[in-house]
Amino acid sequence: MFEHIDAYPGDPILSLNEDFQKDPRTSKVNLSIGIYFDDDGRLPVMRAVREAEAAILNEPGPKPYLPMAGFAHYRDAVQALVFGETNPARAEGRIATVQTLGGSGALKVGADFIRRYFPQSQVWVSDPTWENHRFIFERAGFEVNTYPYYDKATGGLKFDAMLAAIDALPARSIVLLHACCHNPTGVDLDRAQWERLIGVLQERDLLPFVDMAYQGFGAGLDDDAFAVRELARRGIPALVANSFSKNFSLYGERCGGLHVICEDAGAAHRVLGQLTGSVRSNYSNPPTHGAKIVTRVLNTPALKESWQGELAAMCQRIARMRVAIHDGLRDHVHGEALTRYVKQRGMFTYTGLSAAQVDRLREEFGVYILRSGRMCVAGLNDTNVGTVAESIAKVLAD
Repeated sequence: MFEHIDAYPGDPILSLNEDFQKDPRTSKVNLSIGIYFDDDGRLPVMRAVREAEAAILNEPGPKPYLPMAGFAHYRDAVQALVFGETNPARAEGRIATVQTLGGSGALKVGADFIRRYFPQSQVWVSDPTWENHRFIFERAGFEVNTYPYYDKATGGLKFDAMLAAIDALPARSIVLLHACCHNPTGVDLDRAQWERLIGVLQERDLLPFVDMAYQGFGAGLDDDAFAVRELARRGIPALVANSFSKNFSLYGERCGGLHVICEDAGAAHRVLGQLTGSVRSNYSNPPTHGAKIVTRVLNTPALKESWQGELAAMCQRIARMRVAIHDGLRDHVHGEALTRYVKQRGMFTYTGLSAAQVDRLREEFGVYILRSGRMCVAGLNDTNVGTVAESIAKVLAD
């Protein structure tokens, strides 16, 4: 019956993380998986999350199924965080929001939705992008293409080439964009570039699908959401996926949201109904516990202030580690190959290392990064950053 089924090659990130767990070396460093670790190399439990969860556990009660669209208070709080409390699109009821199983669940529900209603469209993703983007949209039945993005020579953005490629797409093409802290490169558009790109999206009648998995890890909660808020301000139809895995450190709770910016409230009502149908056919309804934590934090002023302060400190620590790895490599790397460590932002940096050099880092020095050269800067700390810089320098010297 199943002889024709080929072996699953595995996810390159999760497989590498499994290899790291099996490595017996005590000096090993995991810079592969996209997880934020604190100065002690531990997954943090944020103070606001701890307090919110303690309060929830002191209020035991029944645990019924949530509605297909999710916890209503969660959906409203998340929509306010993503688009801004006073965004006119919220007041006009033009945004349809559902609770999802993390950012990946939002991408999946969104992919199923647009595949049904835009069956002739193709999807365009940045070159490179997060590996799971292609996987999710191909599994939904889309043909997935790429547009120019990362410039290997400068460690920056091929903006003119990117803009020209998107300007040439057929109407109603799906354009996947990273709101901030681009994964895997750490290279983002600035506001002026976003405004030019959004103008092209509008003129060409394209449908943007924005993935915002790292809100708060770039330039701040509001600045990181500039692109999605500008789309809403201009009334451009778009999909937005957001996640609380990183900025709430709630990885295993699978907290996320999918938002669809619509032309009017009537369209938003119809879209919301069809999004719930997509949820029903995938996992029926979302989980409760993590959503209650996020909702309590976002709707309690003292907890929200505490969360924002701790998130800002996490962002500052990543920036400090960027400076540390930059300074550690100063005598071994020069020019754009060095400045990219501080010019790029967010959890990831494209180091420019070849696959062979990455293999040496892992095999000889126990430093794990992806074979693409992507490093998770959030895995660095004061204890290991010197070792990592020294190991990279030795690899580059040969």
